[in-house]
Amino acid sequence: MIELRRTTSNDLPAGVAKPEYDADELHCGVVHFGVGAFHRAHQAVYFDRLLSAGHLDWALCGVGVLPGDKRIGEVLDAQDHLYTVVTVDPDGRRDAQVVGSVADFVFAPEDPQGVLDVLSSPATMIVSLTITEAGYGVNDVTGVFEPTDPAVLADLEDLSTPSSVFGFLTVALATRRFHGIPPFTVMSCDNIVHNGTVTRTALTSFARHHDSDLADWIDATAAFPNSMVDRITPATTPTVVDDLRRDFGIDDRWPVQSESFSQWVLEDSFSFGRPPFADVGVQLVTDVAPYEHMKLRLLNGSHQAMSYLGILAGYTHVHEVMASPDLREFVASYMRAEAAPTLAPVPGIDLDEYIEQLLQRFSSLAVRDTLERQIVDASARIPKFVLPVIRDRLAEDRSVDHAALVLAAWCAVYERGDVPMIDADAERLQRLSWEDHDNPGAFLTNRAVFGDLAGSPRLRGAYQRAKRSLQDSGARGAVRRVLEQSSAGQTL
Repeated sequence: MIELRRTTSNDLPAGVAKPEYDADELHCGVVHFGVGAFHRAHQAVYFDRLLSAGHLDWALCGVGVLPGDKRIGEVLDAQDHLYTVVTVDPDGRRDAQVVGSVADFVFAPEDPQGVLDVLSSPATMIVSLTITEAGYGVNDVTGVFEPTDPAVLADLEDLSTPSSVFGFLTVALATRRFHGIPPFTVMSCDNIVHNGTVTRTALTSFARHHDSDLADWIDATAAFPNSMVDRITPATTPTVVDDLRRDFGIDDRWPVQSESFSQWVLEDSFSFGRPPFADVGVQLVTDVAPYEHMKLRLLNGSHQAMSYLGILAGYTHVHEVMASPDLREFVASYMRAEAAPTLAPVPGIDLDEYIEQLLQRFSSLAVRDTLERQIVDASARIPKFVLPVIRDRLAEDRSVDHAALVLAAWCAVYERGDVPMIDADAERLQRLSWEDHDNPGAFLTNRAVFGDLAGSPRLRGAYQRAKRSLQDSGARGAVRRVLEQSSAGQTL
């Protein structure tokens, strides 16, 4: 068994890719907030390719602001900032790669000045974010910065020692402005429509609360490129750790496993330089919008479509849902009949082929992605992945039966109460789900989630039919009913 460290890298199996660059020659040009599984399987891999190509000024310095982030810093330190990415093909083939691009890590609660120092350094040219869909505090309907996170609210009151992402960014940018250092690019990699635009709104609104001149400078000089990122990456489980030891002989305290597919589409808009992203597989474009709408409404929306119904049907994993003929057909029908027709043409993409590829990716037994992972922070995800489809469909006077069943199933999972629901709005959603049992449609009155759709008679009617169908026939029966109605509508 090989304990993963720099001194043991030459002992790794021949089939395991490993860094060939000298760690002592690396310089951190990027600071990344949120060194979770997805970041380590996605963006950090692209940066590792850059380092392997000799671009040694583009290593990553990770930053953790949450208490749970401390452990990844400890693991990276113990393993000389190395970790393993295991990728799985749809046919089950597994490959392992050791990544060394996260060359440093600062745990903000213990060293806030260390975070400010690296952010303020002229060497830092990009700050990237994976802070989840709920981490920005921008209202999905109004586009207004309305934070509820306690750390953000505390920093709005007192910024002497920041504790939130936007607090750190604001103080660091103020320091750079004072010393005449150009602003870094702020690059969001979260699943949000126009994630760069949303980040600009959040940061400039936060900064304006403290210094309007600083906010104007940030808005005028800093770049906030929009991006679309895609790689299905479940949370690391003990099984992933054990399989890595068994199959590759590597003892890694916190590896990450993902599918082999990876995509990164990024607007070519940077305020202080960038690495040659295109050389390592990043697709640089002038407008990300068609790609992000496609991914959010088809991939992320389908995860919502399958998860609540799958849980109600007794399943645990994504691939189990896809092995159920009725549920697989429902997911495919949701994409083809409701979500895809709301999309504009996507350059270079055949949507039918993309949907078929998604169905194959979802069906991978080896990835073992869980339904519970898909429903974390659903009150932030549903408004971004599903509700835009409903709005567009209603605006064109088209059916929303598939999407209404997804919402009804979401409510039913809350009502049943046997699955942990990790969500900032969980208490209110739970209460509304109980009210919805006798008064179908009560769940939709949560304007913080549904916004203007809370008052839509057509959505309420479709939702009430879906809820009654779930109560009368269960998840599979309700799915079959929607599929039959959809099929009948297409033959008229």
